[in-house]
Amino acid sequence: MARPGKVSSKDKLVVSNPDKVLYPATHFTKAQVIDYYLGVARFLLPHFKDRPVTLKRYPDGVHGDFFYEKDAPDFTPRWVKIFPVPRREGGPDIRYILINDVVTLAWAANMACLEFHPFLHRVPNINTPTSIVFDLDPGEGADVLQCAEVSFLLRDLLQRLKLKSFAKVSGSKGIQVYVPLNRAGVTYDTTQPFARAVAEMLEREHPDRIVAEMSKNLRHDKVFIDWSQNADHKTTVGAYSLRAKRPRPFVSMPVEWNELQTALRKKDRHLLDFSPEETLQRLKKTGDLFAPVLKLKQKLPQQFIGRVGALRRPGRRRAASPSKHLAEYDAKRNFDRTNEPAPVAPRCSRQGSRRRFVVQKHAASHLHYDLRLEMHDVLKSWALPHGLPMRRGEVHSAFETEDHPIEYLDFEGIIPEGEYGGGTVMVWDIGNYEVLEGNYWK
Repeated sequence: MARPGKVSSKDKLVVSNPDKVLYPATHFTKAQVIDYYLGVARFLLPHFKDRPVTLKRYPDGVHGDFFYEKDAPDFTPRWVKIFPVPRREGGPDIRYILINDVVTLAWAANMACLEFHPFLHRVPNINTPTSIVFDLDPGEGADVLQCAEVSFLLRDLLQRLKLKSFAKVSGSKGIQVYVPLNRAGVTYDTTQPFARAVAEMLEREHPDRIVAEMSKNLRHDKVFIDWSQNADHKTTVGAYSLRAKRPRPFVSMPVEWNELQTALRKKDRHLLDFSPEETLQRLKKTGDLFAPVLKLKQKLPQQFIGRVGALRRPGRRRAASPSKHLAEYDAKRNFDRTNEPAPVAPRCSRQGSRRRFVVQKHAASHLHYDLRLEMHDVLKSWALPHGLPMRRGEVHSAFETEDHPIEYLDFEGIIPEGEYGGGTVMVWDIGNYEVLEGNYWK
């Protein structure tokens, strides 16, 4: 068991409050968290090596407040490896921690970091993902078994594209499917559109079971295939990380496809729960089922990538006469430079008359938020220069801007510097709104 004053080869690591309970259902303490990570380290560390990591810390346990920590705190020991990553919105670099050795892992666990979320890339190649990940997230009314069903549909499609894939349970409600690439020259500009096209293809083939759009109200009884994780600013919970979603500890665990099949056949979702103790015993027998993800080299099919380009970049072929509502939008943009969707010929929304909204975080000349509401086949747009009101009764200014095409609803990307609105655009929230009496929205 981890004890105060435990000595590493690099420095003294003093474990604070080792008996503090972090998972109340089983009285699982901080000392036990550290012991778990020490026991799993030889399997976990190869998957974390040289990957910037976001720490998810729970100082008061899983029922207390938590926070994500990207920037290494001021008290970070000198022997912890750090890699600076430029901020998308400008300003000082983010000093990400690299979990490259046992003592750094134990030090982070001692800070009540229960979950570790690494990037898909390794430093210094921060635009080169080593894998594609599909995060299968069950909506309300669905569970991990429905995710397992969808994982087989995904695996079969990938096999048709001559790509091997590997699954792990998230340790919460979902499943993640990884497609290892491990090739130089691969960029997120290729992998995210590929992942999105695959997700949308499966949605078209199985509309009663799968959704590829982010709006949560569309997910009822379905599985959302989150393709957006394939971005240089997104992280996914790492293999063998604990999760803090429930009052007892479970692990994000690589599994074999036949294990998913067994759980489906027996209709037993608990077969896909792995406690820390079960994890350590299992690894003695199976070893690292995710080891191929580290080395297997695969190439995305060029024919499919061409189709991805056609699917994801419709704006390269501008309509001869864009809608008059989008004329101002069209005039302000150079679509040879920006990846923003170009206006197309007037048409109805693919989602019919549903009222949708999106809030986008926009780091242009200064950081602000944009609110967009779907109305009459365009997105009516407002800039919120002082951010979003976060408290009841709080009022912030909103300034109407030009209408945007419907395709802007889930747009994320970097508008080149010097172009109109140059900077990073990220989806902050997305969903549906209602019109109430007096033209108030909710």
